[in-house]
Amino acid sequence: MDAAACMAKLADLIPVERRAVGEAISSRRSVRGFLPTPVPRAQVEAILALAARAPSGSNIQPWKAYVCAGAKRDAVVAAVREANEGEPDAHREAYAYYPDVWREPYLTRRRATGWGLYGTLGIAKGDTAAMQRQRAKNFEFFGAPVGLFLTIDDDMERGSWLDCGMFLQNVMIAARAFELHTCPQQAWAHYHRIVKPLMGIPESEILVCGMALGHLDEAEPANRFWTDRVPVAAFAQLQGFDTP
Repeated sequence: MDAAACMAKLADLIPVERRAVGEAISSRRSVRGFLPTPVPRAQVEAILALAARAPSGSNIQPWKAYVCAGAKRDAVVAAVREANEGEPDAHREAYAYYPDVWREPYLTRRRATGWGLYGTLGIAKGDTAAMQRQRAKNFEFFGAPVGLFLTIDDDMERGSWLDCGMFLQNVMIAARAFELHTCPQQAWAHYHRIVKPLMGIPESEILVCGMALGHLDEAEPANRFWTDRVPVAAFAQLQGFDTP
């Protein structure tokens, strides 16, 4: 369901003066093709300021953001792209993002997303080279002019990781206020040993993920793909309500 369909479904429930919030959330998507149009530093700072209103346990605000544009962005992209092409097996992410063994319903959802994207791009099952070329675009920020890296101190616990997730979501929603789009990219964590020194990230911080930020390229075929969501009844139980 795309943003327009989502908002049409919810329009009767959301007051007109509050629909901008719903539109920002429903229009957020993982964009895999950006225009080279620069994003002003002032807009990036405003997005981060809004995102920093995210809640955190005891207000400790454990997130740290490292943002690159211009020559700095290009240097990071060049270094990681070289490593991805020449020695990908020499690198490991600092934490496990996915389970070692997949099970339902997550396996089916993951496959649907992967084959849905590849199908949109005309990549056939078994075409490993084409899949790798598409994955490699992560390390170019899908053409976005701004890249963001989120880190957390390595002595923080799971609660603080939840806090970082809320901060990330705020970044993505705040970007929509400026008609910008994003793509959260855990793929960058695979190359933390390259990214951290280039971005001045201390060894005591874990690279959680990267994020592309910029203007949507409507001509990019990958951006025709929208992921679906399961209905509320599939993941939530609502109890004790007297009215529908």
